[in-house]
Amino acid sequence: MSDLFSNLDVEISPIEQQIIKLVQDLNYYNLYYHTYDNPQISDEEYDKLFRELVVLEEQYPQFKQKDSPTLKVGGEILDKFNQITHDTPMLSLGNIFSQMDETDVLLRHGELFGFNNRLIKELACDNEDLEFVASPKYDGVAISLYYRNGKLLRAVTRGDGYTGEDVTNNVQTIRNIPLSLPTEFNDVVELEVRGEILILTQDFITLNQKLDASGEKKFANPRNLAAGSIRQLDSKIAATRPLKFYAYALAKIDAQIKFNLFSDELAFLKQLGFTIAEECAVLRGSNELINYYEQMLAKRDSLSYGIDGVVYKINSLESQQKLGFVARAPRFAIAHKFPAQEVESILLDIDVQVGRTGALTPVAKISPVNVGGVVVTNATLHNLDEILRKDIRIGDVVVVRRAGDVIPEIARSVIDKRTKELAIFKMPESCPACGSHVVMEEGLAILRCSAGIYCVAQKKQAITHFASKLAFNIDGLGEKSVDQLVESNLINSVPDIFRLTVDKICGLERFAQKSASNLIAAINQSKNTTLARFIYALGIRHVGEASSKDLSKAFGNLEKLRLTSKEELLQVKDIGEIVANSILDFFAEDHNNQVLNELIELGINYPEVEAKNLYHPNVTAKTYVITGSFVNYKRDEIKAKLEDFGAKVVNSVSKKTDYVIVGIDAGSKLDKARELERNLINEEELSILIKELA
Repeated sequence: MSDLFSNLDVEISPIEQQIIKLVQDLNYYNLYYHTYDNPQISDEEYDKLFRELVVLEEQYPQFKQKDSPTLKVGGEILDKFNQITHDTPMLSLGNIFSQMDETDVLLRHGELFGFNNRLIKELACDNEDLEFVASPKYDGVAISLYYRNGKLLRAVTRGDGYTGEDVTNNVQTIRNIPLSLPTEFNDVVELEVRGEILILTQDFITLNQKLDASGEKKFANPRNLAAGSIRQLDSKIAATRPLKFYAYALAKIDAQIKFNLFSDELAFLKQLGFTIAEECAVLRGSNELINYYEQMLAKRDSLSYGIDGVVYKINSLESQQKLGFVARAPRFAIAHKFPAQEVESILLDIDVQVGRTGALTPVAKISPVNVGGVVVTNATLHNLDEILRKDIRIGDVVVVRRAGDVIPEIARSVIDKRTKELAIFKMPESCPACGSHVVMEEGLAILRCSAGIYCVAQKKQAITHFASKLAFNIDGLGEKSVDQLVESNLINSVPDIFRLTVDKICGLERFAQKSASNLIAAINQSKNTTLARFIYALGIRHVGEASSKDLSKAFGNLEKLRLTSKEELLQVKDIGEIVANSILDFFAEDHNNQVLNELIELGINYPEVEAKNLYHPNVTAKTYVITGSFVNYKRDEIKAKLEDFGAKVVNSVSKKTDYVIVGIDAGSKLDKARELERNLINEEELSILIKELA
């Protein structure tokens, strides 16, 4: 191994030199042991060097290195996790599924062929020319690792995709995560690596066996244990858990190194010391994707870690850039999910629960059963129509289905095992939570409580939703705390959240002086929010996170939204009749406007944004093709502007094309457009359109 000190001008003491040399050697041995499965020394010799480093660091703490392997034994207890905004959002993947009961390959894998064919059209290539990197879809916890000047700077959870939690102290305890990069990569100023933290199946079994032998409570499944370990406030606890990190993407690099292929990025990550799944493969065409899926499905239970599907990503980074993103997902990648796992259980009872919007939902109470590694006692029945259609009755043997993290559901009754006459289930005529009359919503198979905010169940759910992460993000005001505060008559409506004081809640169970102070501080901090979060927090039916952001952009402030018309709402991207009516109904209620007035009087504020109606009659929901080059515009800029207003920009001209924007040297696409008599737009006309969209 190279001499670290040959090029140093500063004088370093012999002890510090010894410590630095031990750190470098131990990190080198860790790299070959955990990443390359090629031990360079015996375990006994490694332990001897490790103990030597521990002794020296205890005697000379001033020389302890930031990338020392001894840091992997845990740290101090944290007061809370800091919120970190991702430089690049950690987006989710779209999903496709296969019909497992179909023998015809086209029907069985229809969604995969659909994904593949879309890419062929948009990239204008042949099936066999389309190259993918296929990899397992880990059943773990997504994490992003940030390195600066070769050292691990921080580790951040996915969070809501845009903001995550700083869990660096816990992640530092994971033995196969490099705390520093190999010295030959000193030119890497900044690096962001994304991957999954998980617990290997055998490690999980061994841990549970030890807990069982000592009479302690066992963990339910590896995924939850991994997630709970990463979010421990005491990193010494995380250090005792057998966590592993598998890298799956290079999100950012500030260096002279450039890549053309995604597979080259993965090879580079392995070179840096990160663990990459051996099951990753470079494939061409839909047939190879199908074969990979079937092989991974067959070996799913024999893998050393849990997976719930496979992931396909276009290998060409240029093609990835060209395909871009839609909503919260990349268009160049997809998750091919495995079929739901099914087991039998006994339906003990049906409990009708009242949700945030007053909907009555039947929930199955079943005999505890292990489905995909998770012990399940409750499962959804969806609604009364589904119960009757499937002929599900209390006392039946039922099939419980679970796929990934999806809520378990009752798939069907096993009628052949029904040994006696069982009663047909009926929904209650009054609300189980408050006794109010229930009504059937027109056109829907859903019963709703008529009491609105006055219903105890809805009140709690509305307050919990208001305080949730994507809304006002009030740390410490979760479901259990809301239950307690409502039942203590301290919160009767959403505005009451901001009337709480330390004196009012201090002394309640779960609220000592410090926790009470922390909650009030979090409530006061949440008063400074964004318009999108404020809209989402109101809990308007059918208005989710994405719609809230679109409404924020379109109206700029809450007053304009409160006074809007249906015509204006329908011009907002992705707002249709149902959502528009729901918004209008919400603001038509006096008590809802009273709540908003109270919140503003209590100090809720947000920065107004410039209202921008992202609707244009000749752009929104239209299909465009851009061909040729332009004097004043880049094609990517034109595409982004059109898509911002809801247009679809594709690569090939067809009868479905509404407009073709024609630049210099347009070529065959212009000929095709003329042949099909499509509308043409030259650069002068494009300039007028761009001004209209400004």
